[in-house]
Amino acid sequence: MLGMGIKIPKEIKHILGKLRTSGFEAFVVGGCVRDLLLGNEPADWDITTDAQPEETQKLFPNSFYENRFLTVTIQTGSKKDNLKEVEVTTFRSEAKYTDKRHPDEVKSAETIEEDLGRRDFTVNAMALQVQSSKIKDQNDQLRQSYSEASNARFKIIDPFNGQKDIATKIIRAVGNPEERFSEDALRMLRAVRFACQLDFAIESETFDAIKKNAAWLRAIAKERVRDELAKILMSDKAADGIELLKDSGLLKYIIGELEKGVGVTQNRHHIYTVYEHNLLSLKFAAQKKFNLEVRLASLLHDIAKPEVKGGDGPEATFYNHDFVGARFAARILERLKFSNETIDKVALLIRSHMFVYDVGVVTEAAIRRLLKRVGPQNMQDLIDLRVADRLGSGVPKAQPYRLRHFQYMVEKVQYDAVSVKMLKINGNEIMRILKIPPGPKIGAILDVLLAEVIEEPKKNEKKYLGKRIKELNEIDLSQLRQMAKERIEEKKEEEDLEIKGKYWVK
Repeated sequence: MLGMGIKIPKEIKHILGKLRTSGFEAFVVGGCVRDLLLGNEPADWDITTDAQPEETQKLFPNSFYENRFLTVTIQTGSKKDNLKEVEVTTFRSEAKYTDKRHPDEVKSAETIEEDLGRRDFTVNAMALQVQSSKIKDQNDQLRQSYSEASNARFKIIDPFNGQKDIATKIIRAVGNPEERFSEDALRMLRAVRFACQLDFAIESETFDAIKKNAAWLRAIAKERVRDELAKILMSDKAADGIELLKDSGLLKYIIGELEKGVGVTQNRHHIYTVYEHNLLSLKFAAQKKFNLEVRLASLLHDIAKPEVKGGDGPEATFYNHDFVGARFAARILERLKFSNETIDKVALLIRSHMFVYDVGVVTEAAIRRLLKRVGPQNMQDLIDLRVADRLGSGVPKAQPYRLRHFQYMVEKVQYDAVSVKMLKINGNEIMRILKIPPGPKIGAILDVLLAEVIEEPKKNEKKYLGKRIKELNEIDLSQLRQMAKERIEEKKEEEDLEIKGKYWVK
């Protein structure tokens, strides 16, 4: 199965050569071997050896050993990110996994075959040995031959037929799948992830073992689950991955809320159920290479519809599903330990995804209010979410002209004031002109000015603002606050009514 195109970087050859010329066995191992056989550049490189960690460190002074897993990290000095640090691990044999997360004991193994036997899937249980044809008598010359040989030969150690499973595009557990998953329950989720990333199928016995033991996933730290979920979502087959999670029983232990949308019909604006629509939105987000936040928002944007549904058939409504959905999504992402930045961004996108973009309906002032609520830096992601949403609805398809016109409007008003920082007057100037001390009234005046400028950008001019603040200074604080609130929220309510009438969501 080995092709002529396999290339081992000089940094890896150097490490392998130095270990072998010092009397140790050394192999490239795991996922990087799989990637090489598939013709892909490995994301990272792993080496295994019969050398003990202290022996490896003696050979490589620029290294560190700060774990209990017999892994030494060698700093190569490479300019390539995936080669700057290379992990070299002693052959390992692991004992029982009482907590289904970590081995009770990690100890060194005698052979490479024993080491490969503890790995998760056959496609990851292969080792590659570089065999140089330039054998020299002296150690210095020998080391050089391994690190620089361009005519090196390769030998694959494949005791579990991983090459065959690569050829037939199968994810199969090494040995007994229940034993592999009992050792580390995260492997069940990794099976789905590899199936998505590689566009492989999960072998039937392996899949049956996942379905039988899906509840074991509850023992896994949420951070580890989050990382695997993110990799699934960022794959080209993200929607297929979510479907695999549902069919295997894993989804209920990750985002069980999604399953509430199964079989829930919508209205005349959708031909798919809520669950199907969420998956299709994610599918199109993945096809268009949108970022993780947009993919999460695409998957979760209608998460609240089963909870807020009113009526049935073509006239069904989904009262405030955008606002309720934003809260649901935030709780889900908090539970999965996503960063606050990601949680806030996804919630904002979901809360804002029902914006109007009809030509002749949306006004420049409405765009400025949307920019104020969403932030200019998030506008493209919001548009991307809307594209995925509309494509995933079945009817109608996304309408490029309308969106192009909307983007034109956004660009046209992008330099207009949408925050108090963009006003041509600031708090210090207000205090100087009005001869008043710092206090909440300054902020209230700025808010009223911003509300007026959003409606009429030409008012954002120093002479007008200087005159206007003197008029506003005559109004008490509570009334100023009410003025700002009414000017912004009244318009927002008008826009919401337009949207809800348009999309039958009350």
